[in-house]
Amino acid sequence: MNAAFELTTDIERPASGQPKVRRGGWSWGLVEGAKLRVLSMGAGVQSTTLALMAIHGEIGPLPDCMIFANPGAETPATLRHLDWLEGEVIKRTNGRMRTERVSNGSITETIERRARGQSGVRKDGGSNRFVSAPFFTANGGMGRRQCTREFKVEPLTKMQRQLMGYTPRQRIPAGSCEVWIGISTDEVVRAGAAFDRWAVNRYPLLEMRMSRNDCEQWLRKNSYTVPPKSACVFCPYRSDHEWRWLKENDPDAFAEAIRIDALIRDTPGMIHAEYLHRSLKPLSHVDLSTAEDRGQSNMLMVCEAGCGL
Repeated sequence: MNAAFELTTDIERPASGQPKVRRGGWSWGLVEGAKLRVLSMGAGVQSTTLALMAIHGEIGPLPDCMIFANPGAETPATLRHLDWLEGEVIKRTNGRMRTERVSNGSITETIERRARGQSGVRKDGGSNRFVSAPFFTANGGMGRRQCTREFKVEPLTKMQRQLMGYTPRQRIPAGSCEVWIGISTDEVVRAGAAFDRWAVNRYPLLEMRMSRNDCEQWLRKNSYTVPPKSACVFCPYRSDHEWRWLKENDPDAFAEAIRIDALIRDTPGMIHAEYLHRSLKPLSHVDLSTAEDRGQSNMLMVCEAGCGL
């Protein structure tokens, strides 16, 4: 395998409280001998740039498949962009790079059932535990982030296994799947090894020393439109600038966020009330004019990789 390929055993703590070991690897450059190469598509600026650079031949080898995991709460703008991008990929590669959309069900429906004190069954047939999302809590904390793993990582992993021809519990050799993830230099803290031993994460934008701004410049230089940030409508990691953009450019999506914000306020079983906004105020009452509008990013609001890349 590539000399840069490494296995790691860094430990993370998932929502269940049990240790989660990153048994897979990461690679600087291609993984020699990989049976499958996939691009994890978030439909944001970075992953869009990565896909387009690949079909332009500026980075390779060309992935076998681009996979998008739909949590059932993306904005209409993101889904329209994804429709266009999938068409562009198929057209320019003549089908050599296929596209797939996967889902574990709707996180919106899960939150609605949670608010009613009900449970259900996920799309993949698994038990619907009350999936935690990192909403702000009235005691000054945040909920545990379980949504990314269940609605993004798990369906992506399932599709990767399926594309390689392995059944759910069948053993897969280490380093079989090279996974491209669109993380740029200004988000390097989000990069990490794969969780599964058979997978190896690769970060081509880091290899090319590209920032988010570099990605936007590349898109404009090649006559592409810069896509909006990809995230669930009610993602609490949005900055005030992003909330205001949503309010001004997609009022229906912003109204849905307000509805969810009200819905999570008194969830059965929760000790503290939950909020979408860090001010611990109803989203409809928040003043969205902040210093962030002047270009000051909020370094305390850093999310893990997997959503809107």
